[in-house]
This record gives sequence, structure tokens and C-alpha cells, in this order.
Amino acid sequence: MNLGFYIILAAQFFSALADNALLFAAIALLKDLSSPAWHTPILQQGFIVSYIVLAPFVGAFADSLPKGRVMFISNIIKLTGCIAMLIGVHPLFAYGLVGLGAAAYSPAKYGILTEYLPHDQLVKANSWMEGLTVAAIVFGAVIGGMLISPTLFGPLVASLDIPLLDSVGKLAIAAIVLLYIVAAIFNLYIPQVAIDHKPLKRNPVFLLKDFWHCFILLWKDPLGQVSLAVTTLFWGAGATLRLLILGWAAVALQYDISEAAKLTAWVAIGIAIGSVLAAKFIKLEHSVKVLPVGIAMGVFVLLMIPVTNSTLAILLLIVIGAMGGYFVVPMNALLQHRGHLLMGAGRSIAVQNFNENLSIFAMLGLYAVMQKMDLHIYLIILVFGLLLSGIMTALYKRHGHDQDTGKF
Repeated sequence: MNLGFYIILAAQFFSALADNALLFAAIALLKDLSSPAWHTPILQQGFIVSYIVLAPFVGAFADSLPKGRVMFISNIIKLTGCIAMLIGVHPLFAYGLVGLGAAAYSPAKYGILTEYLPHDQLVKANSWMEGLTVAAIVFGAVIGGMLISPTLFGPLVASLDIPLLDSVGKLAIAAIVLLYIVAAIFNLYIPQVAIDHKPLKRNPVFLLKDFWHCFILLWKDPLGQVSLAVTTLFWGAGATLRLLILGWAAVALQYDISEAAKLTAWVAIGIAIGSVLAAKFIKLEHSVKVLPVGIAMGVFVLLMIPVTNSTLAILLLIVIGAMGGYFVVPMNALLQHRGHLLMGAGRSIAVQNFNENLSIFAMLGLYAVMQKMDLHIYLIILVFGLLLSGIMTALYKRHGHDQDTGKF
């Protein structure tokens, strides 16, 4: 791997670090506004709705410009959302603006890998990308948890006496602004790669038709279908799991939001471990063989219910994360490879994002409804774990023996 690849990784790391710390800062702002608990999943829904609505357009946008430039523009949009929170825009709306930048960023950050590297390095590159992203999640959770701690930063807020920084949550947002600026600087130095697919027309109707064509093409491709289904399920489950951990930690471990935010980092550490193992043991042509690990992941989620010891909780979360990393990294690489061959990296990842974020939106919506119904967190975990295992089992029965290695 050369210097250009590591610049891509650095840009992704700082952008993802800011994204993950920002979630907890935005939740803290909601608490400052005395918002009801079900606003928290709605906050995340507002973030990902841009992925769904703009999916037909961001892939074409990512394929029409050098990916580094797309990533720079996207980070500026995220930065604007942070500043909006600082000046008093409600977090539900301002965080949605950050989601707009994230929606444009995603096809570029993954699409550049398929353009910059040969396909036989994609699993390794994805492991690096996922590993650094997971490191950003870990440090984002830790930094976010620290920044919203009244004990640590409450006295500083009082001593500064700055109108725009009148709460711990807003001080956290100000720190996160600096992270987005660092990410934008790295974006400027990402190597330019020749665009290997003809840029699409700018007509919205044409783009919608083209997106629908790509959507059908990827779902009809046998390898595209299974990889798309698995990654869709994984990211929907992952987004919901992060909020589940916050609620579970409050009941099972009596943690406040600052401590619970740091606890989510252990899942990310597990994902990093699973990603490394996947890079070592799983080849692209054998990706489908990891599906049973996804079934086991749902079963292990159910083990959260009896756990009340913090050490056991940490170990369990690491194992759950490792299972997730082990089965999603090969699926991601397989999906990128098939999409790149069929339609172009940017558009295929836009289709992927559309499906994944529909899943996230649906699962967060279900979580919000169950919270509004005041269901106990253990019952919510039970529903979540069974749903995850059940869907993965159905996918394994359908695709476990269908792999077509000849297409590589």
C-alpha cells in the first residue's frame, strides 16, 4: 500500500471520528432541551434520511468528479451542520444537514478504493478502512463521552462564559468542528484517479431511471444479491445496537450517558478484531461462507439480557462486534467488486447505501415505537436478537450453497 492509500485512510479516520463523537454531542443537546427519549432514534433517522432520498444522485455525483474532491465538499457540508447546532438550530434539523454531507461522502470514500487498487487487494483494503473506521468509532465514543461529561467540562463552560458555548454539549460540538476541518485538509491531498466510467447526465429523471436500473441489476446478480442483503441487515442492526447499548447500560449496569457512550466503543474494538481476522482468513471468492457467523451474532445479542457485570458486558460486546466485523468485511468487498464491474463504484455504493439506510430507518423506527410504548429494554433486545438471527438464517438457507466463483 502506498502513501496515497494512507492519506485516504487518514481522511476517513478524522471524518468518521467527528461523525461518531457528534452523535453523542447531539444526544446531549437533546437532553439539554428536555426532549423525550424517543427523540434519540428520530435524531439518527434524520441523519440517514438523506442517504435514502439522495441515493439516486450521490452515486452519479461521486462518479462524475475525483473522489477526493467529493469527500472535501461533503466534509464542508458536515461542518456547516455542526455550526448550525452551535448557533441554536434544533439538533434534529442540524444533524440532518450533517447527514446530507455524509450521504454524499460515502460513495466516494468506498468508491475510491475500487478505482485506486486492484481487486485482489480489496479485502485487505476494506479491512484497513473498516479497522480505521472502527478505531474512529472507538475514539469517537470515548471522546464524545468525555466531551459531554459535566464533571470534566462543566467548570470550563462556566469559566469561558461564551454565549455560543453555553453548555457542555455545545462545547463538544465546537471541538468536533476542528476534527472536520482536519479531515477536509487531508481530502485536499487525496490522489486524483482517472474516472473510468462516463459521467451521467444531470437530468434528475434520467438519474432516477439509472438508479432504478442499477438497483435491479445489483439485486438480480447472485453475488450482488447476497452481499447486498447481508450488508443491509448488518448496518441496520449496528445502528440500532448502539442505541440499545445506551438503554441497556442504564438498566443493567446503572451507567449514565457518558459512561454508556464509552461502552459502545467495545463493540467497535470487536469489529476491528473481526475485520483483521477476515482479512487473514477469508478470500474474496469464499465470502459467502461467513454467513453462519451472522446467525451466531444474533444469538449472542440475546445474552445481553442476563448480564449485569461490567466485565462480562465488555467481553460480550467485544465478541458481538468481532462476529460482525468477520462477516461484514468480506461481504462489503464482494459487493464493491460486483458493483464496480456491473455499473461503477459510486453508483453501486449509492445503491448499497440506499438499502442499508432503509434498513437503519426501519429498525430505528421500530426501536422508537417500542420506546414510545414504554417496552422494557430487555424485551426490545429479545426482539432485536431474534430478528437478526432469523433473517441471517433465511439468507444462509437461500444463498449458502449458491456461490459462483467463476464470476471473479
